[in-house]
Amino acid sequence: MSGIDEGELPKTTKARIERNRQRAIILRNSRLVAHPYAKGETVSIDTTAIKIGATKYIDTGGGFLREETEDQEIRQETPVEDEPPIHEEDRPLCMKCNKTFAVSWLFDKFTYKCCDECKDPEEHALITKTDAVNLYLLKPVDLEKREPPLQYITKKNPHNVRWGDMKLYLKAQVEQRALEVWGSHEEIEKEKNNREEKKVVTQAKKYNKELKALRMNMRSSLYDRTTTASHTHNFGPESYNEQDDTYTHKCLSCTYVETFEKM
Repeated sequence: MSGIDEGELPKTTKARIERNRQRAIILRNSRLVAHPYAKGETVSIDTTAIKIGATKYIDTGGGFLREETEDQEIRQETPVEDEPPIHEEDRPLCMKCNKTFAVSWLFDKFTYKCCDECKDPEEHALITKTDAVNLYLLKPVDLEKREPPLQYITKKNPHNVRWGDMKLYLKAQVEQRALEVWGSHEEIEKEKNNREEKKVVTQAKKYNKELKALRMNMRSSLYDRTTTASHTHNFGPESYNEQDDTYTHKCLSCTYVETFEKM
């Protein structure tokens, strides 16, 4: 206290000043404590971090300290904003019951506007990519590249866990994509019939080709070339053909007939 001699202060005032001074010393010493990581350096502790020298550590609460970086400090200082709540007028409308809904599995996974109460096991079934291509006559690009690409979920292959994950599409969305590609259900059925007919014709051609090859193999096995090559004809008497001025004689051991002329 400036301008006042301490000798002039009452004893009660002097005692209060001394108590405050001692309390301040104790408080300061409590913030400068020895720490096993300090190695002789000054340690400063607050409610969120422990500072050893020039390095600040975060108490994880799990029995160890984590060194705090500048990025972590920035993230800690930046407040995390919660997602804004969905207002009643922003909620999607179910295409089945025409009622708004807040939560829907079909909407979360496939952005398909149908509430959980209207979800139908048959209409909203899931099908694999292979079935989507074969049953609805689609190409992979129709599912993955055509705008907008169809959403899907992945699932472990039940036939073999070592195979890749299966892609499961929503059946209703695949049917809609097939209508976009082919125009109508009638066109899809017509194309299916055409492909079935082509498949039957192709199989018939393949069968006939294999049957012909089998017959050729059977005939070649019956025709012994070595026996024919070793045969020597034994001709009988000659006969003269006056009209052609030629001679003919037949083999006595086979059906061979030879026609020749004489000079």
